[in-house]
Amino acid sequence: MTHGYTTGTGPVPEPAGAPYGTPYGTPYAQGPDATAGTPYAVPRQRTTEPATEPPPAGPAAPAAPKPGRDRYLDLLRSVALVRVVVYHLFGWAWLSVLFPSMGVMFALAGSLMARSLKRPALGVIRGRVRRLLPPMWVFAAVVLTMMFANGWNPTEDPDRGGTWGLVELFNYLVPIGAPPYPWHVGSPSGLLEDTWAVQAAGPLWYLRAYLWFVIASPLLLWLFRKAPWPTLLAPLGLTAIVGTGLVKIPGETGNAVTDFAVYGGCWVLGFAHHEGMLKQIPRYVSVSCASLVMAFGLWWASNHLGPDGWDLNDIPLAQATWSFGFVVILLQYSPSWQELPGRLARWDKLVTLSNNRAVTIYLWHNLLIMATVPIIDLAYHLPFMQGERAVGALDGAYTIWMFALVWPLIGLTVLAVGWVEDLAAKRKPRLWPNGTKRAAAARGAGAAHRG
Repeated sequence: MTHGYTTGTGPVPEPAGAPYGTPYGTPYAQGPDATAGTPYAVPRQRTTEPATEPPPAGPAAPAAPKPGRDRYLDLLRSVALVRVVVYHLFGWAWLSVLFPSMGVMFALAGSLMARSLKRPALGVIRGRVRRLLPPMWVFAAVVLTMMFANGWNPTEDPDRGGTWGLVELFNYLVPIGAPPYPWHVGSPSGLLEDTWAVQAAGPLWYLRAYLWFVIASPLLLWLFRKAPWPTLLAPLGLTAIVGTGLVKIPGETGNAVTDFAVYGGCWVLGFAHHEGMLKQIPRYVSVSCASLVMAFGLWWASNHLGPDGWDLNDIPLAQATWSFGFVVILLQYSPSWQELPGRLARWDKLVTLSNNRAVTIYLWHNLLIMATVPIIDLAYHLPFMQGERAVGALDGAYTIWMFALVWPLIGLTVLAVGWVEDLAAKRKPRLWPNGTKRAAAARGAGAAHRG
């Protein structure tokens, strides 16, 4: 990562478009100010004259399906979320190379943002911000209450303190900067280790970067349409300046600018995907060039390894170039599924649920990972756990138990506060939006039509 947070890459959440789980072919409004029933595109009017003799009467042919959600992109978002949880739990640096989640998520968000900017920019930005902030406010209310209850006083914080400490609390309402939090709060003997606030607040950096990209998108998209290649490659050049120490910007401002540069190329790649630019380039050319960019990223990383080795989050230029090339290949091979094919279809409900609750999962997962520790520690007090062999077995499998336990906790959190995402999107609150009811309704409608 490009700053001192202990979290790794993360997704993020793209609260755009129709509700996840909407049956394919169902028209929908594309934003808060869109007219209900507006699909992705309006079919062109037929201009040819009908045949002089109509065809023989018979059963009407089914209408061609209208465009729906791209399930390939939904699948990528779900994989990114799972990868983030695994990375933050196990801390495996090689995961940042295997699947650069942040680059993928920013590219998906950029593509959806470009699609939405067919409408007035101010309304699109307002809609994006409205979808993002309420889930963050719920999270912030819980975390700040825990911090204050453990004795933290932002006016006495040694790193900020005074009036400025209070002013920075505004970033828990609108993440234009870095929210304040104590590096140590509570006591080491508490239910959570005394660095829990750092872990809990870590994912908030993504919301800041996402908000910056949303606000900048109208200008970026205009520049991309005027000069696509310079706009696409400029973030890599900016990363080479601010992400390598050539030019140093102090404090959180430097972190924010570096994040914007590192992932700006992926965001603009989302524009290129939506505008069809990538499809105009021969696949062998784009894949070959992307591979060279990725090879440069690995070479740079090998000569600038951080404290965690090959963790690209600590090496901005390597993260930028590797993520850029990786995203180019993913989007170049994008199959644009309307339904998950083959064996992937069995994951359809989980993909739908995770996309519907991406913001909730991302915001809460770090805190929930830490919450597994006091729960698992209760096992040491069980009667059959008093022997050395039993204790040793639990010690050896501790992280595995954390991994197994965090998913039910995420599920409970989705049930408890996930519905706030629906309210933020001006939808009817849903407890478990995995698409089951909508799919059943679509099948029932199809059966009635056939009957």
